[in-house]
Amino acid sequence: ATCSAPRPRSYLSTPREAGRCLRTMVVLSAAVCTKNGKALMSRQFVDMTRIRIEGLLAAFPKLLGTGNQQHTFIETDSVRYVYQPIEGLFLLLITNKASNIVEDLETLRLLSKVLPDIAQGVTEEAVQGKMFELVFAFDEVITTGGYREQISLQQIQTNLSMESHEEKLHKMIEQSKVASAKDEADRKAKTIREERKKMEGIG
Repeated sequence: ATCSAPRPRSYLSTPREAGRCLRTMVVLSAAVCTKNGKALMSRQFVDMTRIRIEGLLAAFPKLLGTGNQQHTFIETDSVRYVYQPIEGLFLLLITNKASNIVEDLETLRLLSKVLPDIAQGVTEEAVQGKMFELVFAFDEVITTGGYREQISLQQIQTNLSMESHEEKLHKMIEQSKVASAKDEADRKAKTIREERKKMEGIG
């Protein structure tokens, strides 16, 4: 199954704007798939329907069978597939044909390091088990609109770790607020009880 976390798409509000963006975009989608074209995870960086991306991924193994095995990319009339086999799976970038192939290959090389590092293995089970973590990591490499960030594997690890720590810190703060509110409520309840006892004593 493909995985695509929600992203803002306001910049593709009209067909004319969509066409203008597609002429300048680089990476349309990054995916990890099997040799049969089954997507284990897929991240879109432009507005693409699920049917469209699944169709492109399903076409890949057929194109691979007819292409030159010495190359690491295949072109069709509309897109370019830039790929790297990794232990029985394929790491795949789908780009528009105007993209910079040299930069695409550099992006692919970086993602080929990110994949085993995040998934802790390169098997179907490992990839699917770390699907959302891989989406977050891919987002560190490629921005909305399909452009590559100038970033290293170490920086990606640091950013993801910081995000994780921030999330934990946020949870701790929220838990602290809840605990403080409970303590305050307990203090008020105790004060009210003491005041009632005094009033009863006076009465």
